[in-house]
Formats: sequence, C-alpha cells, structure tokens
Amino acid sequence: MPVYEYICNSCGEKFSLFQSMSAGGKGSPCPKCASQDTKKIISSFCCSTAGGGASSSGHSHGSGGG
Repeated sequence: MPVYEYICNSCGEKFSLFQSMSAGGKGSPCPKCASQDTKKIISSFCCSTAGGGASSSGHSHGSGGG
C-alpha cells in the first residue's frame, strides 16, 4: 500500500497515511486538530536523487586506468 503525505491547512500539521491504491489518496481529518481541510503533498523521500549508496562504493575501483 502506498503512503500518502498530507498537510493540514488549519494548523500546519504534516502527517502520512497508508492507503490502498483504490482509495486514490483521498484526504483524511488532521490527527492533531481534526480539521477536514487537509491537502496531499509530495513526499520528500521520493525526490532524492543525489548521493546514492551502492553506486558510489564501486566508483573508486572502476575508474582506475593505470
């Protein structure tokens, strides 16, 4: 199940929900203030592209030339 992240437009609380794909990322009440005025936001973990782990470990061995 995907994780959807939301922000509450009333109090600013950020929260995430596990929801089925059939739910379509529908909003949910804020867990802090119970406001229905919430908005889906882009997850921060899905946007990181720099500084990979495995790709940098082989970098020093393959570029040697002699």
